[in-house]
Amino acid sequence: MINIHSVFCNKKQYLDLLLLADEQESMIDRYLERGDMFVLTDDNEVKALCVITEEDIGIYEIKSIAVYPRFQRHGYGRKLISFILEHYRDRCHTMLVGTGDSPITMSFYKNCGFVYSHRIPDFFTENYDHPIFEEGKQLKDMIYLKISKIR
Repeated sequence: MINIHSVFCNKKQYLDLLLLADEQESMIDRYLERGDMFVLTDDNEVKALCVITEEDIGIYEIKSIAVYPRFQRHGYGRKLISFILEHYRDRCHTMLVGTGDSPITMSFYKNCGFVYSHRIPDFFTENYDHPIFEEGKQLKDMIYLKISKIR
């Protein structure tokens, strides 16, 4: 049975999962404590999590969403996105997500209803202490996608 619950303390107990979405702990530290964390379990086993921050009035951002590799492509990420959009519906007019320019990741978000918003050039090369690769490609720019008017 799938359950999604909030985590209010000891968020770093999920560091292994957080590092799947953001592989530098110092970057996670920038948002973890100010963000809302949600953990998805199925049959009492952790499968996925996400962290959402409020960036401005009515503007929220998915800072981290991760599914353990062995549970990917089972719909857990999509379930978390659906939950988040419903959870923040009454107070959010724009949900953002920033990601690398990776075809699989971009396709996932677009299939969840996100559309292109903007790009931050050289984000990954300027903010991480090592090159970040996804699907064999070095990530340079942060691509922001959004869903607007989710009410």
